Amino acid sequence: MKNMKIKTYNESIDLGDGRIITLETGKLAKQAHGSVVVQMGKAMLLCTVVSNYEASNVDFLPLTVDYREKFAAAGRYPGGFFKREARPSDGEVLTMRLVDRVLRPLFPKDYHSEVQVMIQLMSHDEDVMPDALAGLAASAAIQLSDFPFECAISEARVARVDGKFIINPSRTQLADADIEIMVGASADSVMMVEGEMDECSEEEMADAIKFAHESIKIQIEAQERLANAVGRKEVREYESSEENEDLAKQIHDASYEKCYAIAKKGTSKAERSLAFSNLKEEVKASFSEEEIEEYGKLIGKYFSKAQKEAIRELTLSEGVRLDGRKTDEIRDIWSEVDYLPSTHGSAIFSRGETQALATVTLGTSRDANKIDMPSYEGEETFYLHYNFPPFCTGEARPLRGTSRREVGHGNLAQRGLKGMIPDDCPYTVRVVSEVLESNGSSSMATVCSGTMALMDAGVQLTRPVSGIAMGLISDGDRYAVLSDILGDEDHLGDMDFKVTGTSEGITACQMDIKIKGLSYEILVNALKQARDGRLHILNKISETIEKPNADVKSHSPKMVKVTIDGDFIGAIIGPGGKVIQEMQKETGTTIVIEEEDEKGIVEILGTDQDMIDTVIQKIDDITFKPKPGETYNVKVVKILDFGAVVEFRPGKEVLLHISEIAWERVEKVEEYLKIGDLIDVKYVGFDPRTKKQKVSRRMLLERPPKKDK
Repeated sequence: MKNMKIKTYNESIDLGDGRIITLETGKLAKQAHGSVVVQMGKAMLLCTVVSNYEASNVDFLPLTVDYREKFAAAGRYPGGFFKREARPSDGEVLTMRLVDRVLRPLFPKDYHSEVQVMIQLMSHDEDVMPDALAGLAASAAIQLSDFPFECAISEARVARVDGKFIINPSRTQLADADIEIMVGASADSVMMVEGEMDECSEEEMADAIKFAHESIKIQIEAQERLANAVGRKEVREYESSEENEDLAKQIHDASYEKCYAIAKKGTSKAERSLAFSNLKEEVKASFSEEEIEEYGKLIGKYFSKAQKEAIRELTLSEGVRLDGRKTDEIRDIWSEVDYLPSTHGSAIFSRGETQALATVTLGTSRDANKIDMPSYEGEETFYLHYNFPPFCTGEARPLRGTSRREVGHGNLAQRGLKGMIPDDCPYTVRVVSEVLESNGSSSMATVCSGTMALMDAGVQLTRPVSGIAMGLISDGDRYAVLSDILGDEDHLGDMDFKVTGTSEGITACQMDIKIKGLSYEILVNALKQARDGRLHILNKISETIEKPNADVKSHSPKMVKVTIDGDFIGAIIGPGGKVIQEMQKETGTTIVIEEEDEKGIVEILGTDQDMIDTVIQKIDDITFKPKPGETYNVKVVKILDFGAVVEFRPGKEVLLHISEIAWERVEKVEEYLKIGDLIDVKYVGFDPRTKKQKVSRRMLLERPPKKDK
């Protein structure tokens, strides 16, 4: 039998600092329509892409991006009982979203065949964060396929450490960064930005994006070289959606002016939706049943197009928006704190028709959010969960667990707030946002309600944070930046971006840019308008709650941390946990002990300060260690023939030898001491002769003068 020959193709990308990314195809997964292995150091990602040749019966692109990290990649087992990679973790979901957001706009609008992009981490490297390579892997695989896809893209993470930008940093480098963003772009246009910052300026953020884009261009060139070396496949033919120019013009002429007039009225969402719906029915009614039968979908499509054009033109020519606001105007805001009586902190934030109710729960390190991924194991002591129930948009739909969107929005809000939680905050803090109404950026309402709920809970935020969702409409020469966008404005604009920040700078952002070649000048102007909006919202927040409450609520747990010598950890826990369990039972507190640098960090959580003080006293008693030369007040607990047993603290006893009771000769201990007496003794230390602890009462008494012989 002859050995099968495998022809592989390779390309490399030099990151300019000695690190190399390689792209390889031809070895693995050859039945997929495109397959590539991306390697950086020991990290290896396999990406495969497949698309059905028949169109699905839907009017959108059925694209699924799946990113998974295999535990075997890091030489580990999946945690828990079920030893199999099951549903994706939040970290994997966030990477899927990052890739999806860049790929989706580059497929033709009328391409409705199912597409699956599967990216798997097959080998892990501690110094490589694999999620930064996922976008590159996806695009490289698509370039090797026959999909109708506009152009190659890539993604890169940029961090600024000590004033210098680094491409695709390691997790260690990331820990020291003051800017961290993920950028997705084609060769000529930035398409997606997401990241967090330590209160940076708009200009600094633009510089980080520019730096990422330069690196992305090099990554795209490598993809092009690989596809050309393999041989480009002819783009597949697919059934494109039919067009009818005459019909489009007819519907445009019949509806454009009327759409413009409805948009200009500045009505509420419900009124506006009804008016547009009635107009659509009116336009439909002008066609015969046969025409509706023939052109049904096209009528709806062209009406939506005319409606979109009218709304955009109204904003560009008159600076007026759907609800009557000017471009930089923010909807009415009201807010309230301490709304829920039993939570540790709560706040409602309403902006126009968007409302979020946030709660805060304070806990111990045991309540930290454990992250267990092949590429990263760790804990979050601050985390935020975001819930978007169907009723918030007036809909009834099945509940199917946490959606990818909820994970993404919650993560954005978390990143916006976490930098303001002080390092010395003793608690694990969980924020939960319940979106109760939604018409435009519930994630930014979550940031605002979260800030207020944290301050209400007594968490000492460095500075309050607010968030705002912005939009952009442009037609080449003209552009309008929209502050605090509505849900309806979200999909008709050319860019939507969410920015969170304090009075000092940006803390997190998420942008999706839909137009090619957006200038950095427009981007910075848009970010500056966002700052004005952000500061306006911050003022509104401070009217409700100016600064964090000085202390936690009376029913909230108080947290005290005590550091002890690591040698005493076992004594506090006791055999089989007996000592610590009894302490918790007696005092109604929660006690957690962690070992750190040969020290024991004891967390005591309880609502009753007296009980917390009792625990501290008990720990103090257990860990008590007398110092040589110091004087201590001790209690006599036992009388013996050769001395007395005295107690420093409960359980800490030592023998006061008969010879150390007084200067004179003591015949009977009882003549000098009784059980229960409190006396001062000097701690001498360990007797070198007996190897036992030694105390003396005699040393504290005045020595009688020597008698003359």
